[in-house]
Amino acid sequence: MLYETIGIVRPGNLNEVKEIVLTAGQLILRQGGVIRDISNWGVFHLPRAISRNQTRHTRGHYFVLRYDAGVRTHQDVTSTLRVDPRVIRAGGVKLGDGKLETLSKFGGVKWRSME
Repeated sequence: MLYETIGIVRPGNLNEVKEIVLTAGQLILRQGGVIRDISNWGVFHLPRAISRNQTRHTRGHYFVLRYDAGVRTHQDVTSTLRVDPRVIRAGGVKLGDGKLETLSKFGGVKWRSME
């Protein structure tokens, strides 16, 4: 199945974002998945302030990871991201029904900056 995971990392250090994406990517590849796209959206204001690990966040560094993998791999990636203290919020969705003609409708991740 094709999955898309969006993560929000505390802003300030791009190396943290790279390490988190690298960890998630290695987990996907070790379990036989295929990474389709990685997008760095940059730093944006959060829709509302989020408290995480006794810190209140108003901005976050967004990234998108799109990959083909099994359900168990998707659950592992999501739970790994949620446990990491550097991640403010993470969540994922299944795209399509797994058939090639449906998957071809999904293009690259598009995002417009409001700044």
